[in-house]
Amino acid sequence: MAVNADHRARAIIPRIGWRPDLWSVGGLSIALIVAVPVLAVAAIALGSSGDIWPHLSQTILPHLIRTTLLLMLGVGAGVLLLGVGTGWLVTMCRFPGRRIFEWALLAPLAMPAYITAYTYVDFLEFAGPVQTALRGLFGWRTPRDYWFPEIRSLGGAILVMASVLYPYVYLTARTAFLQQSVCVLEVSRTLGHGSWAVFLRVALPLARPAIVVGVILALMEAIGDFGTVDYFAVRTLTAGIYEVWLGMGSAAGAAQIALSLLGFVLLLIYVERLARRDRRFHDTTARVRALPQFTLSRPRAWLAFLACLLPLAVGFLIPGGILLKMALGRLAQSWDSAFLGYALNSLGLAMAAALISVGIGLFLAYGQRLHNTPLQRAVTRLASIGYAVPGAVLALGVLIPFGAFDNLIDGWMRAQFGLSTGLLLSGTVTALIFAYVVRFLALSFGSVESGLAQITPSMDMAARSLGNGPGAALFRVHVPLLRGPVLTAVLLVFVDCMKELPATLILRPFNFDTLATHVYTYASTGRLEDSALAALTIVLVALLPVILLSRAIASARPGHSAVH
Repeated sequence: MAVNADHRARAIIPRIGWRPDLWSVGGLSIALIVAVPVLAVAAIALGSSGDIWPHLSQTILPHLIRTTLLLMLGVGAGVLLLGVGTGWLVTMCRFPGRRIFEWALLAPLAMPAYITAYTYVDFLEFAGPVQTALRGLFGWRTPRDYWFPEIRSLGGAILVMASVLYPYVYLTARTAFLQQSVCVLEVSRTLGHGSWAVFLRVALPLARPAIVVGVILALMEAIGDFGTVDYFAVRTLTAGIYEVWLGMGSAAGAAQIALSLLGFVLLLIYVERLARRDRRFHDTTARVRALPQFTLSRPRAWLAFLACLLPLAVGFLIPGGILLKMALGRLAQSWDSAFLGYALNSLGLAMAAALISVGIGLFLAYGQRLHNTPLQRAVTRLASIGYAVPGAVLALGVLIPFGAFDNLIDGWMRAQFGLSTGLLLSGTVTALIFAYVVRFLALSFGSVESGLAQITPSMDMAARSLGNGPGAALFRVHVPLLRGPVLTAVLLVFVDCMKELPATLILRPFNFDTLATHVYTYASTGRLEDSALAALTIVLVALLPVILLSRAIASARPGHSAVH
């Protein structure tokens, strides 16, 4: 019987592709650790929680879901219109400023939504410069004398988020347009189609899978946002997690709302997979030529210029200008030891998380290269799940198991030695760095994986023939060749950690602030000018990956160097 069981086990192992070594076992261990926060949220949400769920489902949950759906609908429509429109214009049309807009339209990615929200409230509120100027111009005195749209509303949140998230769609749409076949576009023009018909009937359907990916990314950012919706008093599911957890003191209720939010995320991921399923487009020729561009008439050219300038101004130039003016006006007061402390906290946390993330991402990507099996690919996908989890949900999932571990150790130490160990993990920078690594591991893995794909397998075989094992081949051959992708991964994770707000607010130690939490604390009390320097610092740091993206998108078309 034992022989038969062993024989069956050996027969199963090849089918699932399991080869127990450092890379496969290590990858599986990392994936399971990364999945702990999500599993913790699911466990507490599905466990016994008294009568909190019936109360939530009958009171606040319907409103939270309805508001979240409206936010998704508005942001989705906004980013689709702005991203696809500007992507087509700068790729296929000739008009003044097109070369500048090609890279400048990515700049709003450097502006976190919550910082943009703070600047627009200061800019558009009753005491702000816009309404003050209108009252001076028309002689109005009180709010009863005129009507002005309320920025702190669902509509305001949609406007702010769409203006800073549309580059996700612009990026994917422009890349798709750059990679489309010249032959297809020329055939459509020979059939008498103008620029508008070519766009609607040919280019847009071909680019649809890429556009859907961009929209899904923007929506995932929107539903996971906390700073904007909290400041605008828009009660989404993310805001509901904070309200139930911190306001009502119910971790179980917060976990149940978090699980509902994860349902939205999974739905978005399913839609994205569905959009790309069985849709492949290939050129029928290897010949690469410059894309045919439409020369617009003077009125249309200036309309195209304004169409590109408007989202750039709303998403970057106006809020950036407001922050710059505030920062310069309060530079002497803001540049002090406290600001330097916030900056050092942010830099230290972001750099530690970036280095750990890239190290783990390199391990996972190389393990998948060694064992490119269905099981290994499933392991890496599981390890990348954190990027799809909103920061508030992730923070809740980290705090629950870390708190349970701290209580377990503290109880044992009290029973055995009469000593209290206090907080070992929860409420420390360890928990915060762990959350950052789980959240942004997918970025580092993706960058390293794409870099490894550029290295021919013959390099691996050459290293092995010289007597180098997998580890030696990695450090002697692959790591030197991966300098660019590794630095890119470090930069991407570093910047996202600098901007992360929801997880930082929940998991930071007491009396520990970063630039992001400093901005949130002051802006939420109407003192944005006192934190403008910190906000501007976050934006300037975030511009670095935008520059990298602008360079990458310019070279997205195969053979681009040959045609320019």
